Amino acid sequence: MGTSLERIRAKIIALEAKIADLRIAEREIQALDKLPARKTRPAPGPKPKPKPKRKPEASNQAEARQTIGSAIADVLGRRGALSAAEIAEHIRAKGRDISNRTVSFSLQSLKKRGLAKSADGKWALPKANSRRVRS
Repeated sequence: MGTSLERIRAKIIALEAKIADLRIAEREIQALDKLPARKTRPAPGPKPKPKPKRKPEASNQAEARQTIGSAIADVLGRRGALSAAEIAEHIRAKGRDISNRTVSFSLQSLKKRGLAKSADGKWALPKANSRRVRS
């Protein structure tokens, strides 16, 4: 039963990474849609009702990133076993400002949930989870 659970958890991690990527793409498309097309004059008539106030859209990529856990799982899935510092370096290489300490805390959380394991100072996905999901 543990093997099935591990496979499900691996699929959840992969899906979370895909969802994060899709959210980034969605925000990029929304930003492109907001570019001014052509200026037209509104038809004369009653004033439109003001829209209810909403939370502002993500203006930079920092708000559209994947979770730390899914970023770690993505790095481990692509690179194999790495130390926490090496994982942090790979995440920073993708443009995310993250500390080694943050990665360590996230790795411990993933370990408690059975989504990562540690051996000889290196972190990896559990054996059943080590297969990469095809995109």
